[in-house]
Amino acid sequence: MSLLILMRHGQSMWNAAKLFTGWVDVPLTNVGIEEAIEGGKKIAHLDMDEVHVSTLIRAQMTAMLALAQHKGGKTPVFQYPEPEEGTSSVSENEARMIDWAQIRGDAGSADLLPVHVAWQLNERMYGDLQGLNKDDTRKKYGDEQVHIWRRSFDVPPPSGESLKLTAERTIPYLNDTLIPALKQGKNLFVAAHGNSLRSIIMHIEGLSEEQVLSLEVPTGQPMVYAWSQSGWERHEL
Repeated sequence: MSLLILMRHGQSMWNAAKLFTGWVDVPLTNVGIEEAIEGGKKIAHLDMDEVHVSTLIRAQMTAMLALAQHKGGKTPVFQYPEPEEGTSSVSENEARMIDWAQIRGDAGSADLLPVHVAWQLNERMYGDLQGLNKDDTRKKYGDEQVHIWRRSFDVPPPSGESLKLTAERTIPYLNDTLIPALKQGKNLFVAAHGNSLRSIIMHIEGLSEEQVLSLEVPTGQPMVYAWSQSGWERHEL
């Protein structure tokens, strides 16, 4: 049995300001920092073999603050995979950063906790709503329309993603990256976002399009699922 530990980032500065955030890269508030620390204490006793985070700072801050509470003594180290030979998509500076970030010796490797960054785990992109005040948006478009944009399964905001579109990138990451690691017996910690995690939980729990509408993922609260060949089971902390 392997564990998949899911945790939504703590309160961000734009959460507190009631702004649509999406892929805008804003950090945590002091409240969010405390939420991440408290969430980390709840999972401090669980073994962890890999960490997976989105590209956004609020998820990465949450993961590092939570891991600072962990009792395992491992050092989280961000992984920068070397580009495939012959690829031209990486600039010279990016290639240098990847090369210089590589561990040269094996000292400390036994206590290394790999941290993988994946854009697939990013929050759903809110398109033209990003940066807008939620209350002002309701006044402009109406409560019902904003509720549809925020909570429906397949209706995206203007120029943005629906939960369905978000799932089209998160579920392949779950199936192609996370589950193979779970099959190897690894425990995984994933720090991500409300909607990217909702789409993953929807898949894990087999929720319908109607059931997922009422699914809430609170900030800074870890959710743990045990995986085995027989399927998924919610693991209570």
